[in-house]
Amino acid sequence: MLILSRKKGEAIQIGPDIEISITAIQGDQVKIGINAPKNVEVHRKEVWVEIQNENTAALKGVSDLSSILKNAKKH
Repeated sequence: MLILSRKKGEAIQIGPDIEISITAIQGDQVKIGINAPKNVEVHRKEVWVEIQNENTAALKGVSDLSSILKNAKKH
């Protein structure tokens, strides 16, 4: 993990296309701005984890349905 210190108004560049800027600091809260191409998904970590969990559950549902259909064809 890379740890950097930044002040309000400063930025971090990730590759040629992604820039993260510090827009405000209020107490222990830091507000950031993210400039990235539209094809790059940007989520808060807890939202991203929930999306991954839902995708996993959906795949399990498809797998379960596939097994049920295969068993139905056998009978």
